Amino acid sequence: MRSTASILHVDLDAFFASVEQRDKPSLRGKPVIVGGVGHRGVVSTASYEARVHGVRSAMRMVEARARCPHAAFLGGRFHAYREASRIVMERLREESPLVEPLSLDEAFVDLAGSPDFDPSTVDALVARLRADITERTHGLTASVGVASSKLMAKIASEVNKPDGVYVVPAGSEAAVLGPMQVTAIPGVGPATAERLRRVGILTVEDLREPSEDELVRLLGQASGRGLWRMARADDDRPVQPERETKSVSVEDTFETDVTDRARLGLEVDRMSREVAARLVKNGLSGRTVTLKIRHHDFETHTRSSTLSAPVDSHRAIGRTARALLEAADLAGGLRLIGVGVSGLADWVQEDLFDTDAEDDALELAEQQEAEPVVEAVHWNPGMDVHHEEHGDGWVWGSGLGRVTIRFETRSTPPGPVRTFSTDDPLLTPRHQDGPASFES
Repeated sequence: MRSTASILHVDLDAFFASVEQRDKPSLRGKPVIVGGVGHRGVVSTASYEARVHGVRSAMRMVEARARCPHAAFLGGRFHAYREASRIVMERLREESPLVEPLSLDEAFVDLAGSPDFDPSTVDALVARLRADITERTHGLTASVGVASSKLMAKIASEVNKPDGVYVVPAGSEAAVLGPMQVTAIPGVGPATAERLRRVGILTVEDLREPSEDELVRLLGQASGRGLWRMARADDDRPVQPERETKSVSVEDTFETDVTDRARLGLEVDRMSREVAARLVKNGLSGRTVTLKIRHHDFETHTRSSTLSAPVDSHRAIGRTARALLEAADLAGGLRLIGVGVSGLADWVQEDLFDTDAEDDALELAEQQEAEPVVEAVHWNPGMDVHHEEHGDGWVWGSGLGRVTIRFETRSTPPGPVRTFSTDDPLLTPRHQDGPASFES
């Protein structure tokens, strides 16, 4: 344990929803829910205006609609979220080179990693940091916790949410943690909390009463020993600025269960191309190809095949994934399928007898000679659009061959709403995000 509060945890408040409210003036101060808009969708982020109605992350979207029917339900714009995250992470690295991103909206910072760090100026540092984040992101807010460990810094950032700060003085960790509910400890979800409740453990102070062996018998080896330590604020994990990518994967949930093996094969081919593109973009390759399937009854299986050398070719990945699909039982239909590659390396084994490169070149030539195919645009709620006559706006909703647009941007007042045909030649998307993983 450190002798000073020098680990900072920053958590952007209701991040996806806040970005949407920032960029859509008509939604400011109103409930906004971002996630999968289909009937199998789940909530990714709810604004604080929606949370007062009981809407929470990971809730099924149908329940969210029932709880807060007057909310704006949006499908997500990852280009905007990534850009806001980049700005924040760059600002954090101005304080210390030791920044460990956990997600787009969350990171640890080891303030002691800067030679200029002065523990007596933490309050001023945090105030300046939060003000800069709000200014540079055009209005987003962050909650910050500072403590002597990652565990306590993360817990501290939740204390005064949203848009708040909590600093845990070194030496007070156990006293601060003791009165809190056990769910304050990261990783203690509803199932673990219920098992603890059944034996009379409600607070962290209660959690300190059983011996380590008793917690192991109750919760298992890893969870029991981990919770025994965390209940005592015992955490010496370092901030790790480089987080190694262990796998690259793509998965999708179907609106209705699919039993057609041919259609599933086409989905596997598409996903293999996406995975390969990500590998190539990042200069990576992988040896192990994994197929993930989820049946209609939510039973989930993964099948893997390890190749003799790392690959980044969509053909090699696709062939392997298709072989795994052929061996899978599709009885009852699948609600989800995914393709992933792990065992990553930063090199590819060249094979002088591999015809993939030649095949890819021929395929590209055929595509260039073929007539262009115009695909229908999927007008996802919330997506950015441009109309040649009316300017920039975003999709309010669509259906029955029509799409409704609200014409406004971050820098304008709330704008007018107009409806067009979905094939209006004057209307085009401004950004094209890939499919969001907001399904269950």
